[in-house]
Order: sequence, then C-alpha cells, then structure tokens
Amino acid sequence: MDPQALIDTSYLAPLPAPLWFIQFFKVLGFVLHMMLMNLWYAGVPMAAGLWLSGHPQGRRLTARLVAQMPLIIAFGVNFGIVPLLFIQVAYGKFFYPATILMAWTWFSVFVLLTFAYYGIYLFAHGLKEHGENLPRRYSAAGWISALIFLALGFVFANAMSLISNVAAWPVLLQDHSVHGAALGTALNIGDPTLWPRWLMLFGLALTTFSVWIVADAAWFARNESADYRRWSLCFAWKMHTVGMIAFAAMGSWYVFGTWPEEVRARMLHGPMIMHTLFTGAIPGVVWLLLAFGARWASSSASLPGRGWASTVVLAQVAVLAVNAVSRQMVQNIELQRYSVSLWKETAAQWSPMALFLAVFVMGLAVIAWMIAQVVRVEKAAS
Repeated sequence: MDPQALIDTSYLAPLPAPLWFIQFFKVLGFVLHMMLMNLWYAGVPMAAGLWLSGHPQGRRLTARLVAQMPLIIAFGVNFGIVPLLFIQVAYGKFFYPATILMAWTWFSVFVLLTFAYYGIYLFAHGLKEHGENLPRRYSAAGWISALIFLALGFVFANAMSLISNVAAWPVLLQDHSVHGAALGTALNIGDPTLWPRWLMLFGLALTTFSVWIVADAAWFARNESADYRRWSLCFAWKMHTVGMIAFAAMGSWYVFGTWPEEVRARMLHGPMIMHTLFTGAIPGVVWLLLAFGARWASSSASLPGRGWASTVVLAQVAVLAVNAVSRQMVQNIELQRYSVSLWKETAAQWSPMALFLAVFVMGLAVIAWMIAQVVRVEKAAS
C-alpha cells in the first residue's frame, strides 16, 4: 500500500492563520510546556529516588518539589494544549492517522495522567502530614506516579515519531486491523528514531530539573538552611552533568544513527550545520554557569544571588527553544518527502487570532502575577 493513501487529501481547507504564525506558537507553546513537563518527567523519579536514599538534604529537595508539583502539573498540562492545538491545525493530515493507529495508547494518556496526578497529591499530603516518618503507602504513590510519568513520555515519543514515520503506516495498519478497520493498538517501536528521541528527551529533562533546583533555592527557599542551599547548588551541577551526557549520547545516536538521508543532507550541510552544532553545544553554557555556581558555593561563605539564578533559567529556556526549533525543522524536512499539499493556501481569520493572542497574553500575565505573589510571601516569611 502506498503510504500516501492513508493521508486524507479529500479536504484541503485553507490555513486559518499564516504558517509562520502557526509554527511560531507551536514552538513557543512546546517550550513553555517543556519547561514544566521536564520537572514531572525527570523530577518526580529523581525525587522518589532521593527520598528512598535517605539523604537528609535530598529528602528536603524531594519535599520541596513534590509540594510544588500539583501546580507545576496543572500549568504544564495547560501549556501543552497550545502546541497540540497548532500541530493539529497545520499537520492534521499526519497527526490524526498516526494517533488513530495507536488510539488506545494515545487515549490512555488521560487515564494515566489522572492516576499520576492523584499519586502526586497523596505523596505531597503524606510528606506534609508525616515528614520523615512517611508511611510506605505514600512513598509508593510517589513511585507509581514517577513510573507513570516515564510511561507518558514514552507514549508521546511514540506519537510524535509516528507522525513523521509515514512509511510504516501501511504495515502497522495491516498488523493492527480487522477487515481494514484500525484496532488502535499499534506502536512505533520499530522506528529506529523512537528510542534515542525518548532517551534524549529524558536527558534534556534532567538538565531542566537541575535548573529548577537552582531557581527554587534562589527564589523560593529563603527559609531553608544555608547548608541545604549550598548542597542544592552542588547537586544541581552534578545532575546537569549526568543529563547533558545523556543528551549528548542519545542525541548523537539520533542524529548520526537514525536520521534519513534527506534530513542529513539538509541539517548537516550548508548553513544548517551551524544550527545543528549549536543545538548540541548550547547545553554546555548552562553547565558552565552551574559549575561556576557550585564552585562559588563550595569555596565561599556567601551563595550566588538571584541574578545568577535568573541567568541560568534564561539560558535553559534558550536551550529548550533551540531544541524545539531544530525539531520543527527536522519535522518539516521529514514530511516534505510526501507530495501532499499540506498548506495549499491561507485564509487568515484575524478575529480568532486576535482573541487567541489576547487570552494568551492575559494567561501569561496571570501566571507571572501568581509567581510574584509566591516570591513575595517567601520573602516576607524569611
């Protein structure tokens, strides 16, 4: 079967917004989502492990992250709506067939996320009520949530990689269908890009988690002891080192071991090679900043201030943004091989676009105000 036969070309509606507008907000929304999603994807498993280790400062870090996690998950899920919306607008011809092939697994996201959310609430409640004497049922809830978040990362890696793996659709449909009707039980595990993408994302999530440790210590942990804050800066640097090594190793596997020829020809030659190299090198900037902070914390009586912490956060945002742009470029190249007119014309709907922008800006303003209130309360209590 020709893979293009599974791409619905019967209805090619004009885009409701310019392509640059759609791709810009798809990337922006993905960056905002990644900033928070990385904290539950890598942060919750690490927090559960730190609690199990029994290290007093590690347990304090666990308690701080888990107490914030319900809010982080809520914001992260809402930010995830933005890229999901725009990927359906511009790439629906690929998004819908891919998610239909793995429909049951894709639908399980809602069920799994619900259980993970309740598990985090139980973990946070147990830590608040019992502290160091945490009953096993609460720590078990934390571990269950951690495993679910890892599974959710695998599901999303499956979906996003299957969108571009159009050549595999006919085989997956044949193996997971009854009389031509898709069962929704397919997974993209045969795609060589899946595993390095999933593991590379986890490495990137570890680096974001390390930056959260720094930001939390500088902005929200004023009531914590100086020993905890000093330990947290050194631990953040070590955590980032592990994450960066994993990101580099899995990224190298992904780029040099799985990219198809047309992607390599575009991303590893000409002017694009500079962007590809920059994508791989920019996490080193954050690592250097964290190394500086860790050395300062180890050799000085004072600790790095909020200005340094803000610089680290902005640098990590840049890392996520560059990575998201690179992923968008690769996706465009991968889908160009199929001669389907994705973007036949544009009929911009300015009123809905204006309303979206207004609500988006208002939402960001409200979130900024909420964070400012938390900082104010922490400052008043210190």
